[in-house]
Amino acid sequence: MERQVFNLVSPMVRRNAAQAIAQAPEGYRCEIKPKTRSLAQNDMLWSILTDISRQVEFVVNGALVKVSPEEVKDILTAGLRRETRMAMGIDGGMVLLGQRTSKMTVRQMTELIELAHAFGTQRGVEWSPTSLGRDQ
Repeated sequence: MERQVFNLVSPMVRRNAAQAIAQAPEGYRCEIKPKTRSLAQNDMLWSILTDISRQVEFVVNGALVKVSPEEVKDILTAGLRRETRMAMGIDGGMVLLGQRTSKMTVRQMTELIELAHAFGTQRGVEWSPTSLGRDQ
């Protein structure tokens, strides 16, 4: 039996999931968890991160600099958890550990997008249409 995923959206899908569980071989695992972020949320987030990275400077090693969208994501996801996780770099220095957005639930991703909008708006970011959820 190969991997199966059921989005529990109707009674029929629920019955199919229950049947798949009943027929699964011994030792298989069943996991029920919230749906992960949507592709539309992901697209919007990366538009927001790009807008912030182009317009906001961050203090890095004591200097104000522009950072990449990936680095903005690391900074904001650390802020979303309201904790700072750092690791020692392999050649010294510290590395800020962010969070993987691909594993976030729809709700967590919504919270991150709201945090990013609030952060950027406080710093005067001019949002592109895709950062506001509108196609260009």
